[in-house]
Amino acid sequence: MKHAHHYRRLNHRVHQAAALNRAFVIGIALNVGFVVVEFIAGIRYDSMSLLSDAGHNLSDVASLLLALLGFHLARLHARPRYTYGYRKSTILISLLNGVLLLAAVGVIIAEAIGRITHPQPVEGTAIAWTAGIGVAVNGITAWLFMKDRKHDLNVKGAYLHMAADALVSVGVVISGLVIARTGWTIVDPIIGLIVAAVIIASVWSLLRDSLRLALDGVPANIDVAEVEHRMAEEEGVMAIHHVHIWALSTTENALTAHVVVIDPTQMEPTKQRLKDVLTTLGVGHATLEFETPEAPCDGSCQCN
Repeated sequence: MKHAHHYRRLNHRVHQAAALNRAFVIGIALNVGFVVVEFIAGIRYDSMSLLSDAGHNLSDVASLLLALLGFHLARLHARPRYTYGYRKSTILISLLNGVLLLAAVGVIIAEAIGRITHPQPVEGTAIAWTAGIGVAVNGITAWLFMKDRKHDLNVKGAYLHMAADALVSVGVVISGLVIARTGWTIVDPIIGLIVAAVIIASVWSLLRDSLRLALDGVPANIDVAEVEHRMAEEEGVMAIHHVHIWALSTTENALTAHVVVIDPTQMEPTKQRLKDVLTTLGVGHATLEFETPEAPCDGSCQCN
């Protein structure tokens, strides 16, 4: 039964990986196509806003390529110099994606302020139609990552990037339609500033969680007190100490701990029960050092 369960989990991961890889490829293809369309429209209508947005959407392609790179690096085998493989690259890339999103917000704010101080004539209808395509492209791409965004910080970064751009495109559609009907060009930068504020609010959690994991902090979905409590209440366990939990990647967590056992002859079954408990708590890689009441930790480890 245990082997069958392991096989089912392995098979699920293989299918999930294939689906994510397909999502990245489709998303990249859609966004490359949209950048080309938007660039041509910008040239055709002599629209700086469309040309600048095409440049911004080119950063989406870079963001998705980075996320895809991290996804594949995490699946490479360990090396003598990288005994955990390249799993941590997913964390670094999710952090980089968060920084890229903030940089994009900075560009939006700067451009919006520039348009407020120096208003320019805008072809409202053409911009609205082109941005409408952007809503569809970015919305579809975000939807491709929606299911897995809660389980992988790297995927969450890609999702937030695309969702934010879909929001930007919605703002452009609204401003384009309003400008086409009223001629109020001031609407464009105002909506840009509102969208920028929304993006900052949404990207904060990505940056916070990515930075925490990059510094080997405890992942947000792990409660250290609960982990220690669940381990300590297992049969045969007297005490738990020197517990350390960190992320190997955006989807895998590791733990080391010292375990004081009552009966040394029962170490193996106790270890298996503890690892089963830790798996249910989101920790798939555990290294446990066992001690007995007669031979406790010598205190050489200074960190708790």
